[in-house]
Amino acid sequence: MAIIFNEKTREFHLQTNQTSYIFTILENEQLGQLYYGKKVRHKDSFQHLLVKGNRPNTPYIKEGDMSFTLEQTKQEYPSYGTTDFREPAFQLLQENGSRITDFQYESHKIYKGKPELAGLPATYAEAGDQVETVEITLYDAVINVELTLLYSVFEEMDAIARSARFDNKGSQKLNITRSMSTSVDLFDADYQMVQLSGAWARERHLKTRKLETGIQSISSTRGTAGAHQSPFLALKRPSTTESQGGEVFGFSLVYSGNFLAQVEVDYLDVSRVSLGINPFDFNWLLETGESFQTPEAVMTYSNQGLNGMSHNFHQLYQKRLVRGKWRDQVRPVLTNNWEGTYFDFTEDKIVEMAKQSKELGVELFVLDDGWFGKRNDDTTSLGDWFVNKTKLPNGIKGLAEKITALDMDFGLWFEPEMVSKVSELYEKHPDWIIHVPNRNLSHGRNQYVLDFSRKEVVDALYEMMSEILNDAPNFLCEMGYESFYDRGRICCITGRKTTGSDTSIYIRGGI
Repeated sequence: MAIIFNEKTREFHLQTNQTSYIFTILENEQLGQLYYGKKVRHKDSFQHLLVKGNRPNTPYIKEGDMSFTLEQTKQEYPSYGTTDFREPAFQLLQENGSRITDFQYESHKIYKGKPELAGLPATYAEAGDQVETVEITLYDAVINVELTLLYSVFEEMDAIARSARFDNKGSQKLNITRSMSTSVDLFDADYQMVQLSGAWARERHLKTRKLETGIQSISSTRGTAGAHQSPFLALKRPSTTESQGGEVFGFSLVYSGNFLAQVEVDYLDVSRVSLGINPFDFNWLLETGESFQTPEAVMTYSNQGLNGMSHNFHQLYQKRLVRGKWRDQVRPVLTNNWEGTYFDFTEDKIVEMAKQSKELGVELFVLDDGWFGKRNDDTTSLGDWFVNKTKLPNGIKGLAEKITALDMDFGLWFEPEMVSKVSELYEKHPDWIIHVPNRNLSHGRNQYVLDFSRKEVVDALYEMMSEILNDAPNFLCEMGYESFYDRGRICCITGRKTTGSDTSIYIRGGI
């Protein structure tokens, strides 16, 4: 049994093959953390791990009770402004201007398997998997909002997937200004923070720094995660190495948008890990009857060093995040025409290149940029996803048939989120790009970003791409994504009011 609930002590014990994650319902009906780390034998109570005390200059929740304060309590999903001065997991701005909440335990359910997350990528469970989920419902009676915390335990992969969902059952509109996917309070600060940083063409360089009192973080406000920072961090002991063992905690966000990964060390040397959507410039309007689901965060622990942590992530993501036939199938050897031709090619030239590639053992040929619209250089035609018949008189279908006749698979390049000013799409719909009225347009590589937070934009691109893909089925679709957008331009778009949620709507629209 991966998840045990002790009704007497009101403790949850989440177990994988090698790890334990334990938390409890506190006396104020909120959730408090007790332990995360190497697997421990289950017993009747872990309450001895709950630290309480009376310290000078400390605020307390209940008048006359100087034994309980959230400032000194390790919490499961910490709230804002009630005796805890560390950064919270979430904030809800209410109509009266208050951000104070009090989400108390209401119920929970434990079941086999794992739910999907609406509109978001996530790990999954298949029949027969050793996966259990607990959903814990917390309720704030003043604002009539439910907060559901989801934990899915991948027992054999030593991983726990976490997320949160807010359901507005009240009569007032709320603004979510912060919503982390996971928050973990660790007992001490004797760790080094590991991050993966870089730049274009030199991604994911390992950076390590010692934790200090205060906040240390990595983030993205570019609209997407990418080469500069990966939505991941690890905390390792100073003696931990890659292959010689040692403790390490890993945290990874299954999300491609703006993110924040941070560790806050307080004056007691408790380390609070937070991972989720970047709260900078984030403001999600939650109307009556609406729900908001955070992206998924995955946590793992290993005492076998960084390699042990990496192995846990690898097996989970390879087996239960990747989908479709390529999950379990060896990828083909491929070649791409871009560096060989750039925009200057014909059907005959591409077929000849494919023939030569076949002789070298290549199994998949991918046609890159330049096959659509009037795309003869990088200043034109992005967004015009119809075949350039001058280059390809027999269309994509005719070319694909010639490539597959060589006993090779065929692939095609798209960059659907971008548009050129010199294009039919822009001429018809100039308002579809991300922009602020009466301000200069930001651009990169002679192209502009389409607003995927608008359904009509996504639908139009989907229809154009579907027509191409349906014309020559069963080939690989290569999706280029090298863009970024100005945060100032995503939060004010012509013709509609926004509340700062457009960055998240954009990413969800493009998924």
